[in-house]
Amino acid sequence: MSAGADLDPVLLERVEALRGRPCTVEPLPGGLTNRNYKVTTPEGSYVVRHSNPSSADELAVDRRAEYENSVRAAATGVGAPVVEFLPDEGILVIGFLEGESLTDAHLQRPGILPRVAEACRRLHAGTPFVNRFDMFDLQADYLGRVRRRGFRLPPGYVEHEATVGRIRAALNVRPVAPRPCNNDLLAANFIDDGQTVSIIDYEYSGNNDPYFELGNVWSECHLTLDQLEELVGAYDGAPSRSHLARARLWGLMSQYGWTLWASIQDATSPIEFDFWSWGMEKYERAEVTFSGPDLEQLLADVARAD
Repeated sequence: MSAGADLDPVLLERVEALRGRPCTVEPLPGGLTNRNYKVTTPEGSYVVRHSNPSSADELAVDRRAEYENSVRAAATGVGAPVVEFLPDEGILVIGFLEGESLTDAHLQRPGILPRVAEACRRLHAGTPFVNRFDMFDLQADYLGRVRRRGFRLPPGYVEHEATVGRIRAALNVRPVAPRPCNNDLLAANFIDDGQTVSIIDYEYSGNNDPYFELGNVWSECHLTLDQLEELVGAYDGAPSRSHLARARLWGLMSQYGWTLWASIQDATSPIEFDFWSWGMEKYERAEVTFSGPDLEQLLADVARAD
C-alpha cells in the first residue's frame, strides 16, 4: 500500500474495503473542506473523502446526514455508490465515477444544460433526504457565528437584511414542495461520462426548494441570465417566468449566504486558499442585484401564477 500526499496509511487500513489490499493513492484536485483521494485497487477504484471535524462544526455540516443522503442519492443512479462511512475518522468512501469532472467552461457547451437539468430532476425525484436545508436559516446562523467570533464582514453586508426579509416573504407567497437537493452544485460536482451526468459531494445536501438548486448552479457556474432561463426551462419542460424569478432570487441568496461561509473559512481553515477573495466575488455579484433595477420585478414575478 502506498499513501499519497498527507493521507495516513493507517486510515486506509481502517477501511474494510481497502484493508490488506495493494493500492495506490492519488490526491484529487478541489475540495475546500475535505481532502479527496482516488484509491485504486485490483478490484476497482474508490474516492476517500477525509474531513476535518472542526471544519464541520464551524460550517454547520452534518456528516451523518451527508452519509445518509449520499446513500439515497446513489439509489437514484445520480450519485456515486457509497462503500463505507467511518464517522470517528472523518472518512467517507464512495465508488470512483469514470468521466469528466466539469468546469464552468464545459457548461458553455451546446446541449449540456438540459443534461444538467435532467440530473437535477432525477436527484429531486428520489427518496427525501434525512434533513432540511434552508439558505435563509443557514445565512442567519453563519452571520451569528461571524459576529460572535469577530470574523470579517464585507462592507455594508448587514444593510441588505431588510431586503432579504422581503425576498423570503415573496418566495413564500407560492411555496414549492421541498425536494432532495445537493445545494452545492459548482461545476466540479458534475461528472459527465459522455452519456449521463452524475452529481457528487452531498456535504450540504438536504430537502430544499428545487429552484435553489438551479439558482445555485447559475451562481456557482457563472452562467448568464439566458443560460439560467435555458436551465429552468429544461428542468420544467416549459418556460416559466415565476420559476425563473424564483431561481434567480435563490441564486442571489446563494451568493449572499456563501459569502459568510467564505468569511468563516478565511478565519479558520488550514487549507491554503484565498477564501476571502472567493467570497467577495460572490458578494459583489449579490450587491449588483440588491441595488439593481431588476429586483422589484423579480419580487413581483416570483409571486405570480404563470
